[in-house]
Amino acid sequence: MSQDTANYTVITGASAGIGAAAARAFAARGHSLILIARRTARLTALREELLAAHPTLDIIIKTADLSEPDSVMQVYHEVKGLSLRTWINNAGFGSYGAIGAQDLGKIRQMIHLNIEALTMFSSLFVRDFADTDGTQLINISSVGGYLIVPSVVTYCATKFYVSAFTEGLAQELAARGAKLRAKLLAPAATQTEFGAVANDTPAYDYDKAFGTYHTSAQMADFLLALYDSDAVLGIVDRETLAFRLTAPQLPYAGNSARNQKISD
Repeated sequence: MSQDTANYTVITGASAGIGAAAARAFAARGHSLILIARRTARLTALREELLAAHPTLDIIIKTADLSEPDSVMQVYHEVKGLSLRTWINNAGFGSYGAIGAQDLGKIRQMIHLNIEALTMFSSLFVRDFADTDGTQLINISSVGGYLIVPSVVTYCATKFYVSAFTEGLAQELAARGAKLRAKLLAPAATQTEFGAVANDTPAYDYDKAFGTYHTSAQMADFLLALYDSDAVLGIVDRETLAFRLTAPQLPYAGNSARNQKISD
């Protein structure tokens, strides 16, 4: 693959899990990176690791709590003047438990991060880069954004939003002939910090919880396959863990006679 050191790939939630694995995968492709997360020490260590392996790249780190709307706007305005080509909204987390027993503070933070931050970054990136050659917006959803999973209903609801929003955006961009492509990745069980955070436990055994699952590196490979393709969606089958690239899956009323008619 050709190097793309003059342009930047932005990855949110880059300090661990799928985000860190994606950073390694795109750096191996020769992409300069802007890495955004809350944990400065982890971002710094990742930056040093990537530069040791790929010294010609520019690796920029931004520390921010993206569950805070002001932080989202500040980070975007700090990077929008750079030559951005790919924006990957990976930051997010889940919470297991019955709806009536949820920690409302945690749920509020999850909604701000999984929905609000992703929507703000996506909207701003579309506004500024929709007509720039070679641009892609990739939002990380979940197979739980197409299937309601017991004990994680609220998280699934946030990911249903991500799926609907991104598929709808992809349809909108295609209809207007924009150069920007919107895509989404829908993982199933993946060995990250997700399990520990969602269950409020310092240790989480994926072997006991799921038996079979993907690693973050495998998910990063799926992300690259989606990036290289013309597909809108890359989704993992929850039962078989098979990965496939496909067209949007949600119904879209693009040509309905019942749509609002806008007069000039």
